[in-house]
Amino acid sequence: MMQVLAMHGWAGQAGAWSHWRKRFEDEGATWTSADRGYDGGKAVAPCWSNGLGRNLLIAHSLGLHLLPAPVLAQADALVLLGSFSAFVPNGRAGRALAAALQGMQAALGSDQELPMLERFLDKAASPHALSALPPAPLLQGLTTLGRQRLQRDLELLAHCKTLPTGWPEAVPVLVVQGERDAVVHAASAQQLIDELSHQPLTLHRDPDWGHALITPKVLSVVQRWLGSL
Repeated sequence: MMQVLAMHGWAGQAGAWSHWRKRFEDEGATWTSADRGYDGGKAVAPCWSNGLGRNLLIAHSLGLHLLPAPVLAQADALVLLGSFSAFVPNGRAGRALAAALQGMQAALGSDQELPMLERFLDKAASPHALSALPPAPLLQGLTTLGRQRLQRDLELLAHCKTLPTGWPEAVPVLVVQGERDAVVHAASAQQLIDELSHQPLTLHRDPDWGHALITPKVLSVVQRWLGSL
């Protein structure tokens, strides 16, 4: 039996995995979707259930850095979708991105909050329209608690520099990247690959994909990879 734990990224939600969850559960796996509670509701902490077989961790974008070290350390295989070790790369590109993140920080709690979130989600959806993503509760307005959670995790996004504590170095990893990703800089995507070069790594990079990689096509790539292990 396989146990799957999924962690969404910044401004994400557990409900975005619904298609993936059904497919895995139909094939006999157990599935848990962690949730940061950005909508102001109850957060669902990432955790494993003991004795349920092999642990597969699926993380999208910042989701990799939102996992407690003990949970990450117990993964038997990892799927990283549009992920990174450092979001802000070195050099000129990094300085521009750091400034953009500061602008996002300033927008939270102001009249620019919802336009900022919409621009971010639009970049995540690119090269598709924003309507291609599951409905985003955040665009209906933030609660005080939801805003605090977004603010805290935006700080993490700005300052993460390496693979997170608890990284399981000996397990197989599938990294899926889109060459049209409008959120993660190409230098940050490459840095992740470089840092994973000493463990069992499979890279699937598609020239037509963007950042929102929770799609049926990506799911098929993940399932083929699992079948090869």
